[in-house]
Amino acid sequence: MCLMQEEVPRQEVFLLHDFTKNSTMSGCSPFKMRLVHLDLKGAPPRVCYLSEIFPLFRALGANGLLIEYEDMFPYEGHLRLLRAKHAYSPSEIKEILHLATLNELEVIPLVQTFGHMEFVLKHEALAHLREVALFPNTLNPHKAESLALVGAMIDQVMALHPGARWFHIGCDEVYYLGEGEDSRHWLQQEPNTRAELCLSYMEAVASHVQARHPTTTPLVWDDMLRDIPEDQLSGRVRGTRPHSLSPPPASRVPQLVEPVLWDYGADLDVHSKVLLVEKYRKSGFSWLWAASAFKGATGASQALTPIEHHLRNHMQWLQVAGSVPVDTLRGIILTGWQRYDHFSVLCELLPVGIPSLAVCLQVLLHGGFAENVKARVENFLGTSSLEATDFRSERAGSFPGSDILNLITQVSLHLCSSVDALLERDRYVTGWFSPYHRRRKFIHPVMIQHIQPQALSLLARWSVLVGELEAALQRVFYPDAVEEWLEENVRPSLRRLQALLQDLGEAAGPMPDLGQDP
Repeated sequence: MCLMQEEVPRQEVFLLHDFTKNSTMSGCSPFKMRLVHLDLKGAPPRVCYLSEIFPLFRALGANGLLIEYEDMFPYEGHLRLLRAKHAYSPSEIKEILHLATLNELEVIPLVQTFGHMEFVLKHEALAHLREVALFPNTLNPHKAESLALVGAMIDQVMALHPGARWFHIGCDEVYYLGEGEDSRHWLQQEPNTRAELCLSYMEAVASHVQARHPTTTPLVWDDMLRDIPEDQLSGRVRGTRPHSLSPPPASRVPQLVEPVLWDYGADLDVHSKVLLVEKYRKSGFSWLWAASAFKGATGASQALTPIEHHLRNHMQWLQVAGSVPVDTLRGIILTGWQRYDHFSVLCELLPVGIPSLAVCLQVLLHGGFAENVKARVENFLGTSSLEATDFRSERAGSFPGSDILNLITQVSLHLCSSVDALLERDRYVTGWFSPYHRRRKFIHPVMIQHIQPQALSLLARWSVLVGELEAALQRVFYPDAVEEWLEENVRPSLRRLQALLQDLGEAAGPMPDLGQDP
C-alpha cells in the first residue's frame, strides 16, 4: 500500500524553514501542564521502550502523561474479557508509573465510558448494553448495568493509580446517541433532549468518580458539550432524567468535570475557540484544558508524520492561550492517536512521531519556533536536520526508536514507488510481460534476462531492509502490532514482486498458443 507521496514531506520541510524565519517568541509557556498522550489501543509500546523514551519526554518539556489504556489494562474478574492478548500486567502498570515518577511525569489515566466503547461492546457478553444494537460504539445510558460496568472499570484502574489528581472519562464522539430504542422512547417525553441525555450520563459517571475517589477530578473531551446552550450546561434549563440515573435538581456537570477542548487542525479558528472558552466559563466550569495533536490526526492510514501540520496546530493553540484570561487553561494534552477507533488501521507509530512531538513541546515551552528552538530540537534528537527526507539515513537521529523512523521513512517513500516503477513503467515488463502475457505464461525468452535480474535485485534489497525493520519493531512493540504494520505497509508490495517472479518462472517453460482466452 502506497500511503505517502514524496512531494508532501519535501513541501513540509520548506514550510518548517519558513517558520524559523517568521516565528516570534514569547519566552515562556502559557500551559503549566504539558501532557503527552499515549494511545494504547494500537501498537502499545513495550515497557522497556517507555523506560527509554520517558526521559526524552521530560527533557523536551513534558511534565505529564495521559495514558489511554483501552484493552491494554489488566482488568480482573468479570472484566477480564476486555484484556488484549498482550495487555500489561499489574506489575508492568506499576513499573510504568514508577518510570513516570522518576521522570517527573504526572500520570492521568483515561478510560472511555460512553462513546468509543468498541473494545467493550464488541464482546457478545456485553453487546446488550449497546445504544444501537448493530453498532458497538456507544453505551446505552438508560441501563443501570451500563453505569455499573463503567464504574467497575474506573475503580479497577484507580486501584492501580492511587493518588491520581485527575481521571479522564472520555465521552467524546458519542455516535448514535438518542437512536436506540430506549432513548427514542425517552426523547418522546417533553422536554427531554439529546443534550440532556448526554449531560445526565456524564454527570452520573463523574459523580461515581467523585463519590469513590473524592480527591480525583474527572476530565471529559468537550465535543459533546460544544453545541449545548449555555443555560442548559449551567443547569438553568433542565429536562427529566433517564430512569436509571439519580435525579438532582440541576446539572452539576460544570462543578464535577473539567472539559478538554480538542482541535487538531493546522487552521484552528482562534476566535471561535476563544468564544467557546468564554461560553464554558460562563456555564460554570472553573478550569479548562486544551488538546492538540503531535501525530495521528492527518489520516487514518498515515505512515509518516507531517511535522509542519502539527507545528501550525500548536502555534494556533498558543494564540488561543494568549487570548483568554490567565488561569483559565490548566494545561494542554498533546494527543498522539494510534488508531482512529478500535477497528481502524494503525496510523503513525510512536517512534515515527517523536520528531513532531519534540517540535511541538519545544514550541509550547518557548512560545515559538525560532532558529534557536529548531537547533534545540535537533540537539535533543541527535540529528542535524528535521527534513523528512533526511530521516531515511543515519541523520534520522539518535533518540530511542530513530532506527524505526529511518527504516519506515525508506519504506513509505520508496517501496511502493520502486515496485510500481518496475511493474508499471519498465518497458520490458509493460511491453513483453503485460497482464495478458502473464495470464498465459507467455514471454520471449530473452526478456526474462532483462526482467528477472531487476526483480530479484529489488526483492532482495527490500527483503533485507524489511528484515531490519521487523527486528527493530519487535524490540519496541508486541508481535501482533508488528505483524499488522508489515501486512498493511510492506507485504502487499513484496507479494507483487514475488508474483512477478513466479509468473516469469512458469512462463520460461514451453510456449503456449496465444490464440484464445483460457
